[in-house]
Amino acid sequence: MTSQTRVGFVGVGRMGANMARRLKDRGYRVTSVYDREREAAKALAAELGCDATGNPARVAEQSDVVLTVVTDDAAMREIFSEGSPDSLLARATGRLFINCATVTPDVHVEVERLVEHHGGASLEACMASSITQARQGTLYLMCGGKPKIFERARPLLEALSASLRYVGRAGEAAKVKALVNMVMNCNTAALAEGLGLGSALGLDLTMLREVFSQTGAASRVLETDGEDMQLRAHDCYFSAAHAAKDSGIALALAQSAELRLPLAQATFDQYRRLVAAGKGDLDKSGIAELTFKGRMG
Repeated sequence: MTSQTRVGFVGVGRMGANMARRLKDRGYRVTSVYDREREAAKALAAELGCDATGNPARVAEQSDVVLTVVTDDAAMREIFSEGSPDSLLARATGRLFINCATVTPDVHVEVERLVEHHGGASLEACMASSITQARQGTLYLMCGGKPKIFERARPLLEALSASLRYVGRAGEAAKVKALVNMVMNCNTAALAEGLGLGSALGLDLTMLREVFSQTGAASRVLETDGEDMQLRAHDCYFSAAHAAKDSGIALALAQSAELRLPLAQATFDQYRRLVAAGKGDLDKSGIAELTFKGRMG
């Protein structure tokens, strides 16, 4: 795979668009993009000098490699639907599909089977990073699929990542990603409760965050979300709706393993409350709105 490899994107929201920009900067030929939000796709296509297509099949037709960055299981099954002339499968022969969405492991396994049946290759590349890292090419990528497909995709993935890890067969990386996000979400909920209680007790929250950072309360989430919780600055990098979805994936895996995860369940319930209140588009730090007195309550 070289910088002249033709690359297309299906799903150009915050993450997909910045990944496309990064690859363009690195000399890859970004040929076409598709998104349900047609105006977003058109704007990105104009910026990158590529085609905004009317369906996923057209992206595959114009590309050697297609990166998919969609929302959930339903969206993945739609773009890889068998028998549809608009599906990626309609032009799968000879193509490599790199699937970056956080979806259930079974869907990654299903997509690999379908793509191979239609003459293509599939790799999951689950991302444990956010918008800034997508733009800078410093993503943390966990990959699942056949080793030879991973090696085929490696040059392009290295252009997008600072850390690249092969986990195992299809579905395995999705399991790891679900656990990463489950723990992150639990940490976020715990931090919100700590700062919320600190506020209710009249403590200076800047001081409290500094103490947290120097003690056993330190966490990566404290670095990324602590100040935002204090200032109610919930501009979205990773949405509360996605946090709920991903914790739900992990809980489903726990159920299949006959394991109870009460902390993950409580966190999931909190994020579901936030989504039900119409706040699902807030960043995950928005969970603090449920714990600080005088906010949502």
